[in-house]
Amino acid sequence: MENHTSRMVALLAAMRRERNGAVADGMRWYGADYGLNYGVSLPTVRAIARACEPDHAFARMLYRQEVRELRLAALHLASPSSLTIDELPAWAAGIINSEVAGEAAFALLGRAPVLPLIFERWCGSDEPLLVYAALMAAARWSGPPAEWAFRAVGAVRRMGGEVAAGRLAAWAERLAVQGATALLAAIGEHDAANRQAVFRAADSLGDAPAAVTLREELAWRWEL
Repeated sequence: MENHTSRMVALLAAMRRERNGAVADGMRWYGADYGLNYGVSLPTVRAIARACEPDHAFARMLYRQEVRELRLAALHLASPSSLTIDELPAWAAGIINSEVAGEAAFALLGRAPVLPLIFERWCGSDEPLLVYAALMAAARWSGPPAEWAFRAVGAVRRMGGEVAAGRLAAWAERLAVQGATALLAAIGEHDAANRQAVFRAADSLGDAPAAVTLREELAWRWEL
């Protein structure tokens, strides 16, 4: 633990040298609030983290800290192959905004062998950020199966109507649409049969605004 503490202090010092107060203030305005935020750009956080030796136990320690840069760095220092289902509650607890959710999907969840189980659990969650993380991680999975398209569309439907209400519903639905679009595009990218399954899934949403957005985004990505 002493070694972890000294490594954390050194990592924090490296992040502090890259601080940007204006960026941090802007992030708070848009709701990406943390206990401590140096406003370091995401590419810089990634570069600093990747210069360190990966260490899953150290990453879990960093992830518990109320410091934006340490929490994001932890996602790159963790080992996807070491991620277990038993750890999921701890990782879920740290997903406090869409930035962490997206980076978790990009750096850790989408590369973990247990992703299919994570997708099964989190895609059906009532927590919009976990749904978003699951969808974005699944989009990074190599060859996501066509049946995931219907799970993604189901998440959009639930987030927009059954789970949340009012302003929260709009935010939750928007996150779900973003994640579902990424996943559906990945499912249909290289397989015509899968692409037909994707459109059937999208059509099941009817004429809801979310469905229109989803179909238009897919058509744009596939240049249809």
